[in-house]
Amino acid sequence: MFSRALSFQFDYANIPPMAHRLILFNGNLATFDSSQPHASAIVMRGDEILYVGDDAAAHTFRERDSETIDLQKKLTLPAFTDAHLHFTGFAQTLENVNLEGCRSLEEAVERVRARVGQTPRDVLIWGGGWNNAEWTDSAFPNKRALDAVAPNNPVILTRKDGHSIWLNSRALENANITRETISPEGGVIDYDDEGEPSGILRENAMELLGGGVGAFAFEIREETVLRAIQYAHATGITTVHSIEGSNALRAFQKLRAQDKLTLRVVHTIPGEKIELAANIGIMRRFGDEWLKLQAIKIFADGSLGSHTAELREPFLDAPDNRGVATTTSETMYAQARQACEAGLDVWIHAIGDYAITRVLDVFATLRAEGFHDAIFRVEHVQHLHPSDVNRFRELNVIASMQPIHQPSDMFVADAVLGRERAAWTYAFKSLQDAGATLAFGSDAPVEKMDPLPGIYAAVTRQNTQGIPENGWYPEQKLSVLDAVRAYTLGAAKACGDETRAGSLTVGKRADVIVLSENIFEIPPREILNTKVVSTISGGQVVHSA
Repeated sequence: MFSRALSFQFDYANIPPMAHRLILFNGNLATFDSSQPHASAIVMRGDEILYVGDDAAAHTFRERDSETIDLQKKLTLPAFTDAHLHFTGFAQTLENVNLEGCRSLEEAVERVRARVGQTPRDVLIWGGGWNNAEWTDSAFPNKRALDAVAPNNPVILTRKDGHSIWLNSRALENANITRETISPEGGVIDYDDEGEPSGILRENAMELLGGGVGAFAFEIREETVLRAIQYAHATGITTVHSIEGSNALRAFQKLRAQDKLTLRVVHTIPGEKIELAANIGIMRRFGDEWLKLQAIKIFADGSLGSHTAELREPFLDAPDNRGVATTTSETMYAQARQACEAGLDVWIHAIGDYAITRVLDVFATLRAEGFHDAIFRVEHVQHLHPSDVNRFRELNVIASMQPIHQPSDMFVADAVLGRERAAWTYAFKSLQDAGATLAFGSDAPVEKMDPLPGIYAAVTRQNTQGIPENGWYPEQKLSVLDAVRAYTLGAAKACGDETRAGSLTVGKRADVIVLSENIFEIPPREILNTKVVSTISGGQVVHSA
């Protein structure tokens, strides 16, 4: 198992005044600008790229207050964008109970027991990352296992995929969930043999807890978000597309008001809030270069791991189950059309092949009605039917995908879909060859927020142990160049920022990263050992290894 140490300490109170000009020279710049693919130097003035070219010309831009940095021939790229994540949810995982890596129910429960010993009676314990598919017994857990170690604290634990929650009896009681509670449309309450809630809520049933996942847990503290921002910078990320609600937006606004936001945030609006957003006149790009509202987010279905992805054919291990349609096609269309009329983009979560088809059908109708300027995205595009591949290009729909999921999901996909159907899961190359724009992210906190392991996964289709030997359905592998493009230019296009971001081009934003290795030349496995040497956001060095 590979790991890369990340530094979280950053003194925001003592950021030096921004240099009038920042000059990087003696580098190996891969610009992603087709008119000038390579260069050795770049000059930035504040948050704008002033010059890209050779060292000699770059040095002519020096002024009295200029800062110069010798890149020592290292690979220099446009900074990464994480095109799909839940940022403050990830920030909270840095502090809450982390169940990632547990190999059994007993190990997960022991981690909860340790937190109970540190937590006052009646105080909520929140955490996540459990994945029963990786346990010795892959059955879904129940409330009794948590009751044994936490009888006096409500416990809420989010599954790794974010589509199921595991509760103890105290949490169920606090939410007034009983045997008489009716599952909401698009949601499932699991029951035990006695007809009582088992402690598992799936999809829209999670709303019975009072909001989006994590929103009911803790107020989002400034220190928590700043720590996560520095984590992002240490992985080369300067921009995120955050799929969250009001608590997160409020936290980002507070940082922006204090001029502490060194991470660019493109934020969404929950689909059910579209009428409110439209009535008060919010349009795409409402905000500034650091924080803006862009789109509404709708959920079409659930996930493979929770057996709630909406499929054309049943799950192999559950012949009566084709998943869950968390939003009907009629509701999706109504919300998406209202967003288009209001001047907002539309991003829709779809993992199962039938859900993806339904979403593309909605987008086809809207394109036919004349909504050509709106950016339409399918989030995840996990299990695709081959008949829908070309529709992404035909309808100008962005495929917003998370390659880092593939190593975690590949064996689950084979088991629940079968080899023939699973071959169309994470179909990166097929979509790219069909002319679709790929935009890559992490879906953190479902996975770690770190583009380099994502690039490795897209290029090798292997886990960190190098399994399978030739890659999982290797025909879907991408080149390193194409994988990096999906974290830069593709991600910029996915939020309408291609004229301001995604390449090292004069006039674009001054967001740059320097890597320890040339990932275009080293063996793909060595990508996992590559470090981000420096991250520059808005012309300011925000991370230096």
